[in-house]
Amino acid sequence: MKHAILGATALALLATGATAQEVTLGRFFGDCENAGTDTKASVGEACIIQSIINAADAQLDGVSVNTLPTDWGNYYDQIKAAYAGGTPPDVHVMHRHRVPEFAGIGALADLTDDLAAAGIDPSDWEAAALEAVTYNDRIIGVPMDFHANLWHINMDLMDAAGLVDESGAPILPSSPEELLEHAAAVKAATGQNYLAADFAQFPLGVRLVLALVWQQGANVFDGDTATLDTAEARNAISAVTQLFDAELANPQLNYADSQQAFLNGEAAILVNGTWVVDFYASEAANTETALSNYYAADFPTLFGDGATWADSHMWAIPAPLKANDPETYDAALQVLAFINDHNIDWARTGHMAVRSSVLESAEYAALPHRNEYTGTADIARDTPPSARYGAIQDVLNREFQAIWLTGKSPDDALADAQLDVQDLLDR
Repeated sequence: MKHAILGATALALLATGATAQEVTLGRFFGDCENAGTDTKASVGEACIIQSIINAADAQLDGVSVNTLPTDWGNYYDQIKAAYAGGTPPDVHVMHRHRVPEFAGIGALADLTDDLAAAGIDPSDWEAAALEAVTYNDRIIGVPMDFHANLWHINMDLMDAAGLVDESGAPILPSSPEELLEHAAAVKAATGQNYLAADFAQFPLGVRLVLALVWQQGANVFDGDTATLDTAEARNAISAVTQLFDAELANPQLNYADSQQAFLNGEAAILVNGTWVVDFYASEAANTETALSNYYAADFPTLFGDGATWADSHMWAIPAPLKANDPETYDAALQVLAFINDHNIDWARTGHMAVRSSVLESAEYAALPHRNEYTGTADIARDTPPSARYGAIQDVLNREFQAIWLTGKSPDDALADAQLDVQDLLDR
């Protein structure tokens, strides 16, 4: 959708008859029809990113930005279809884990030598952020964040169960056995479930299990070899399914339902990402929401080593645009520079910033709840890079959901997943 926002520059262009260079932009993050242009006032991922885009549309001299409608669930299918049809957006968001898939076929523009002239300083990016947007020693994107799974906590339910320490921080489990004990204590004290997550739709449940696999020093594939049918994977799955078996968590909740259960005070813990911290803080301040005492915690260590699922968002430009349309390419770089300049505004979501100057600022340190999950960056993990990442995640989601939704045995699910992931790696 094109937002009819005309700043002073746009009005001047109309008066002189000049035409702004249009940049089409593809993104996910959800819909926000009335985001406005105040990047400090918007709340939630969808509205914050759209307010930044709207501000770019209003403020960039001679550039207009047209946000294309895209659906989160089918986003990558739509982007790949657009590339195949020769009509990709001029700028589009993507995850770090998709870099091998797109850059591996030369789809993404090499931005390395053009960033400085656009006002983008890669030396201000954290080392991990620079690594995330680098392929074959060339920069193929502009990083926007680090994001990871957290434990979002209803402190009132935890307090009722005696799971708050003297400092006022939540007491989190340090083993699968303690996880079950804490869950039982919450149920006994409050009648509510201990943990909620999207186990039935998007791969939040997969990411939870992956974290527990990594905590045991294992992974689900290593290079070209699947490593799923393992004791570590069984241990991780068992840590989760024990809650379902004891009716201390509901495996049938999808993303919207699990989030609503948490906001309604029906779950002490919600496993979700950094992207909802500002939204939950806002909801906790709403007297009509059952959640009133909110805390965002690092993912607990149930096995030997700390680990939580993590990824990065970045912005890319199609290689054909750079090769064939230098004027639009230049305008697209201006949009990337604008987004990079507003890294602190995007960090208000709860995501971790990628610019060192932002991370070291007082404004960043003052963001709500930020001091509660300072350890997350140190335990952030993901699977090895693979052009088959999306398909592998789909296999894991299908097989893990079969365990907790249809009663498929973990042995059978892991054996099937092992075969399917190996097949993908062999292609």
